[in-house]
Amino acid sequence: MQQMSKRTMAGLLALVLLVPALAACGGTPAAQEPVVETVVVVQTAAPVVETVVVQETVQVEVTTEAGEQPAAGGEAWTTPHPVLGTLEVRQAIAHCTNRPELIASVYPFLSEEQQQGLLMDANLPQGHWALASEGLTTYPFDTARGGELLDTAGWTLAEGATERTNEAGDVLSLSLTTTNAQFRQTWTQVFIQQMAACGIQIIPTYAPGSWWFGATTGLQRRDFELGAFAWVGETDPGGQTLYACNQIPLPSNNWEGQNYMGWCNETASNAILAANNTLDRDERIAQFATFQQEFTKDMVSLPVFNRLEAAGASTNVEGFNPNPTEYYTHNLNEWTLADGDTIVLGMTQEPASMFSLVESAAVQRTAAYLIGNAGGQGWAHTELDYDYQAKALTQLPTVENGGATNEDVEVAEGDTVWSTAGEPVELADGVEVTNAAGETVTYASGDALTLKQLSVTFEYQDGILWSDGEPLKQADFELAYAIDCNPESGATSLTVCESIANVEFTSDTSYTITYHPGVQWAEYSVYYQGAYPSHQVLADGRTLADVPAAEWATLPEIAETPLSLGPYVLESWEKGQRMTFTANPNYYGGAPAIQTVIIQFIADTNQAVAQLLTGEVDVLGTETLGAGAEVQTVLDAAAQGQVQAFTVASPTWEHIDMNLFIK
Repeated sequence: MQQMSKRTMAGLLALVLLVPALAACGGTPAAQEPVVETVVVVQTAAPVVETVVVQETVQVEVTTEAGEQPAAGGEAWTTPHPVLGTLEVRQAIAHCTNRPELIASVYPFLSEEQQQGLLMDANLPQGHWALASEGLTTYPFDTARGGELLDTAGWTLAEGATERTNEAGDVLSLSLTTTNAQFRQTWTQVFIQQMAACGIQIIPTYAPGSWWFGATTGLQRRDFELGAFAWVGETDPGGQTLYACNQIPLPSNNWEGQNYMGWCNETASNAILAANNTLDRDERIAQFATFQQEFTKDMVSLPVFNRLEAAGASTNVEGFNPNPTEYYTHNLNEWTLADGDTIVLGMTQEPASMFSLVESAAVQRTAAYLIGNAGGQGWAHTELDYDYQAKALTQLPTVENGGATNEDVEVAEGDTVWSTAGEPVELADGVEVTNAAGETVTYASGDALTLKQLSVTFEYQDGILWSDGEPLKQADFELAYAIDCNPESGATSLTVCESIANVEFTSDTSYTITYHPGVQWAEYSVYYQGAYPSHQVLADGRTLADVPAAEWATLPEIAETPLSLGPYVLESWEKGQRMTFTANPNYYGGAPAIQTVIIQFIADTNQAVAQLLTGEVDVLGTETLGAGAEVQTVLDAAAQGQVQAFTVASPTWEHIDMNLFIK
């Protein structure tokens, strides 16, 4: 199954708040994994292969001091790990890790500069708006420093010995668990050799993904010492389910949460919760920085590298510039060709449907962006370089620019509020909410309670037309809300819909969403932007507005030949062969330079690369070329001036978690 996306789009289209996804893939980087393993979506998500949504319901207090747990004898998993429970050992492991060498083991074709572009010092990639600019503890490759730290921790290297021991004569030995995919076996074998150079014995276990990421096994039961896997980063950092003190899987909370390290640093936990409990970006940046400073200091999870994605293009193409957090067709209307007016995009997978609400493959999004029907993404806003930009909107509505309000409101027993469990509930005794001060409180009958209530107004540009010439209008926004928030439509989650108290449709270019008291979506400025052509007459004589939600997924006018708000119109779709798009004469952004776009479906990546080199295909995106052995062929051809080659640091990042406690 092709990976889902580079962005939050599944959340925006299915109206589900996707909150960093666990990328369980191996073999090659995220965009084109040949080995499909289970993926658990837990925080902001971008490209994934398969998803199992995990609800956040954990409310367990496990510590009050950084790095400490309740006394043994009460809760299980409270005995400090005899090796990893020591800070100096964890920091030594970081210093003994030569990350550029690990990168070179899986991406041998990268230059030293390109390798540096994949390195991370914290839990956010280079260039992210929330990445701390100062105060981080960094761990350059330094075996001498690593040895000093291990000596301090009591693990010394006797003369002539190759493995460190403590006073009791115990060998410094740790297990490393990861998936059995070749990609991780490759770089972890190099990691094992690096640890041996520092006197640390590593015993690997290469487990099936079904066990490593199972609901009752592996990571979720904290059955590891060192654990290697990947998270998928996103525009919004999220992180509370991964790092907060109350998100440590324990027997007492039915193993819920994804803080697999068992790490509880009160300062870090409070900061990550605070960062996700305010809509003020400056405050969020400050809180995320505090978190990252503690995260890097404690070294409980070693960022290894961002995975690589690669793309190729003909020298005839100008303007193609793949981005880590946006589909490359988002601006295809701005591309030009040195010769001709038709461009061919090669893909090894075909979309199942053009109905973006129920189809979330990356290839579908790449095609959908041409016609602007991927919810609000691709036509209402873009998401370049880990941040949002308005497109069809006049601006992204924020509290700072007056497009949104976030007011204190008093609520009373019986009112509908948003609980800390992430669902609308009737306020009553025992309901837990986050009050206006950002504090988690349990309501008692008769208590005075003030919550934040968020309202967001979306304003669209004037003069937007459907491809048939009909103006975009209020009824189109109303229809989108009615369909996308209908359980019968096929949407996999209605979380965001359920958080909405009211939508006021005020004009053909404006509507206001008011959420239930307590809702504080960090990405409120891009929820919710959808429109369907309510006026469209179907082949059976009905108008689209009159079709029940349950029928939409099978409507040819929705699944195969939807009307367009984007720069192109889907002219024809020969299943298994190609999709042909032609310039939309009614596109509000003006006529595109390239008149015809053909998406050609090709059997495999090697064949696709061959067609790129012969000129039969003009572009291979990251979802097709990825980062396998074929990349070397494209890079070699680019070095000879035959094609253009692009390498991109994917949002997906490999890391090694360190379990701080044992049973």
